[in-house]
Amino acid sequence: MTTATLDAFLGSYAECGDPLRASVSALLRQLALTAVKIRSIVNQGALGKAFSGGTGNRNADGDPQKALDVFADDMFLEAARQSPVALYGSEELTYPAVLNPRAPLALAIDPLDGSSNIDTNVSIGTIFSVLPVAGDPSSEPGASFFQKGDCQLAAGFFIYGPQLALVVTLGSGTHVFVFSSRLGTFVQAYESIVIASQAHEFAINTANYRHWDEAVQLYVDDCLKGSEGPRERDFNMRWIASLVAETYRILMRSGVFLYPGDKRKGYGEGRIRLIYEANPIAFLIEQAGGGATDTANRILDLVPHTMHQRVPFVFGSAREVARIGRYHAEPSNIGERAPLFSNRGLFRA
Repeated sequence: MTTATLDAFLGSYAECGDPLRASVSALLRQLALTAVKIRSIVNQGALGKAFSGGTGNRNADGDPQKALDVFADDMFLEAARQSPVALYGSEELTYPAVLNPRAPLALAIDPLDGSSNIDTNVSIGTIFSVLPVAGDPSSEPGASFFQKGDCQLAAGFFIYGPQLALVVTLGSGTHVFVFSSRLGTFVQAYESIVIASQAHEFAINTANYRHWDEAVQLYVDDCLKGSEGPRERDFNMRWIASLVAETYRILMRSGVFLYPGDKRKGYGEGRIRLIYEANPIAFLIEQAGGGATDTANRILDLVPHTMHQRVPFVFGSAREVARIGRYHAEPSNIGERAPLFSNRGLFRA
């Protein structure tokens, strides 16, 4: 295990003298300092003032806001003000906030992912995406966020779990840092982590089975048949309902996550936000050798057209993500539904 600190890692990244890299490093340092403060509040649980339940308000997407959602958003907004950030786009805000129009960066953030899990003591987190400013921040603040995910300079998340961890990519590998209370800083625990291409776990909310499209139903059916079915191996199923926790597990031991669109009202395009969640997670996953799609298209190729746009989301082990794409392209030709692909079929993986 390496003992490199986050500060040393960011210093090495910025040592080439590129002003943009220096700005990214400065921002990530501020985000890390803020995450440590958020973690101390999260650890107090119901004893803390920020755990006063709901606010009675809803965020820009119409989801109920917890008091801790607002608290975390305020803290990360202040961190952005202290950084070279022109625009702050948050899942909790309807429109981006213009901070310093002359600064080079735009920050998109989900200040507290998984806030529905707060009361049940399940891991929650903060997801962030760093983009270069595009256009005039003052007159067209949305332009910086309406770039393909491939334009991200950095992305990552903090997870407030048994350990406070940071998963981050600067475009060259996915790295995991764990906060050391003894040292008072983040220390690198995993360098350039790689997701195994083959999966033995899948994560999906099967309570929605009746609402899924045929392709998703067939994929899950084949996994549940285990070693006696067309996949010829047993699968474990997981569902934490915390995107950061699901992603961390896949990074640690592979697997695949599915949050498809379905037939329920308001769920046709899924529930994952493209700018605040899917893009940064997809960037991390691809940099770790995995895949991320909307079931058909690569996430990082999509061009957002609204700040709170939602997408179906599939990510994880590359071969499994590709296989799910084939289920959507030609569901009737998969597994036991066509002689060509039964038992020793071409789609065996």
